[in-house]
Amino acid sequence: MTTPEKVSTFVDQLQTTGTYTFTHADARAALPMSEIAVDNALRRLKKRGRILAPRRGFYVIVPTEYVTAGSPPPSWYIDDLMGYLGQPYYVGLLSAAAIHGASHQQPMKFQVVTDRPTREGVAGRSRIDFHMSSQIAKTPAVPMQTETGTMLVSTPESTAFDLVRFSAACGGWSNIATVLHELSERLEPAALAAVAQLRKAPEIQRLGYLLDQTGQHRLADPLLRVLSSMRYRPILLAPDSPRVETDVVRPWRVIPNLEVEIDLRAG
Repeated sequence: MTTPEKVSTFVDQLQTTGTYTFTHADARAALPMSEIAVDNALRRLKKRGRILAPRRGFYVIVPTEYVTAGSPPPSWYIDDLMGYLGQPYYVGLLSAAAIHGASHQQPMKFQVVTDRPTREGVAGRSRIDFHMSSQIAKTPAVPMQTETGTMLVSTPESTAFDLVRFSAACGGWSNIATVLHELSERLEPAALAAVAQLRKAPEIQRLGYLLDQTGQHRLADPLLRVLSSMRYRPILLAPDSPRVETDVVRPWRVIPNLEVEIDLRAG
């Protein structure tokens, strides 16, 4: 590859090699230009929609077919972005569920779990919604192929638990139950029980209750065995909703304080 003389040539050359991200430091190292000249050229390319910067100093190349959208999909660059930020991550929640085939409701945002508070990422029409977990290092995730490389995605079993843990970001309890219904074919009882060993009792209770409600007893039973070794108390299904006068559902000891409607047409 010849040494580029202009930032636009540098960007074009990266794209021809299938590379769609670069940093400010990469551009400075590759170009025989002053920092001011590089910055001015990058601003012009951003104004033209040729590149975008979801984080200061980190740039995404926008191919022609994504100019209208303002950005390629976050899956093209999320691994590079999190590497740039120096944060562990995995794609999770509804985004992971959709990747695993539970596409009842496509998420409006690309949902990512990381280990610290992280502000939303904006790239064209795309929004990257970050959620914090202190257990990210213990959460099973797998690399999955993307158009430009790989990204880490929570396993189906980790995804199931995260749906109930981050319920407010997952479209409500009826949607969660429907997504679990779709996801159930991808869930393995032994793997689900293994993830349960890493989770708190309320998450196991809520997930087990919902799996029972969808008739997935082969998946709920291993969770009950894990739960039986813990001390657990009655909990509300929806902790942010008012308590109602209703019986505790055993053996999960869940109080169903709202009605869950499962769209059985999904899946």
